[in-house]
Amino acid sequence: MSNVTAHLSIGDFARATGLSAKALRLYDEMGLLVPAEVDAFTGYRRYAPAQLDRARLVARLRLAGMPLARIRLVADLPPDSAAAELTSYWRQVEADTGSAGRLVAELVRELRRQERDMTVNNEFTTHPEAAVRLGIGGRDTQEDAVRVGAGLYAVADGVGAVRGVASVALEALTEPVPGDDALAVLDAGVSRAARAIADHFPDQAEAATTLTVVVLDGERLVSAHVGDSRLYLVRGGSLTRLTRDHTLVQTLVEEGRLTAEEARNDERRVVLNRAVAATAGYAPDLAVHATEPGDRLVLTTDGVHGRVDPAALAGLLLTEASADDVAGAVVDVVEAAGADDNYAVLVVDLP
Repeated sequence: MSNVTAHLSIGDFARATGLSAKALRLYDEMGLLVPAEVDAFTGYRRYAPAQLDRARLVARLRLAGMPLARIRLVADLPPDSAAAELTSYWRQVEADTGSAGRLVAELVRELRRQERDMTVNNEFTTHPEAAVRLGIGGRDTQEDAVRVGAGLYAVADGVGAVRGVASVALEALTEPVPGDDALAVLDAGVSRAARAIADHFPDQAEAATTLTVVVLDGERLVSAHVGDSRLYLVRGGSLTRLTRDHTLVQTLVEEGRLTAEEARNDERRVVLNRAVAATAGYAPDLAVHATEPGDRLVLTTDGVHGRVDPAALAGLLLTEASADDVAGAVVDVVEAAGADDNYAVLVVDLP
């Protein structure tokens, strides 16, 4: 009996290792993490505390993207051999990534040549209605920033204790003019924002910000995105999120190791793995989407979408009220939820 009580339930073991119960059942079937005991009647799995280190190693290797078969090999090796195997694995990943990168770069060049060969009218023919709300919330300083220009809309959320990083990043952006390659302009703008941060904060290695920027280019929108600020599209009574959070928790959700509800309450949800920074100006996610008359674009920092229930936020954004009324309603809900962080919301309605 004493041996049974020393074992961990599958739920406790999952929480202690960062692996989901679903993943643990799969790893049992593969022989990668076999429970110390399985109840003969219920099939309930129990794990020994001595298995925690192996499970945590598996979790970290999965997060690094290693295939399960290779993880099993590494987990069964003594430490020195495992270290050598990991080194070899990653060197091959880098080589494969380099080869894939060259192929992708060539495809990108071909596609952009095709685009230039097409007759495209990228005059800024729309005159959207835009509304902004920016609040300090429970913070001592305002580290969120918003920029609204002639067809360019952006939000940024400064990371850490360095003040003014978001504003510096937004000021570095250049607005494309008709005839420009808007995608290339935005891509270069994010790199310029990283250099501006390094120039303004030369002794602040931790200076960083999220950045989400949209340009309306004729009948399409072009976006660049780094971090966990967000861009939403409202169309035809539906809400679509057009950006992916660059966080550890988002990766765990995509791998099925956290539910969306668990992610909202996970303390790691604010841990970014990509940001625009003085020392690491990560290249942005880029996207191009066709626009339609009546589209609504909404940009938010995590002081909004991190504090408001997703269903409640969707309900506010989907209303047919004006952009200004929608932005005001969102802020009312954020304030009612406590507004413990800076917040920014930018609503853009196309005619």
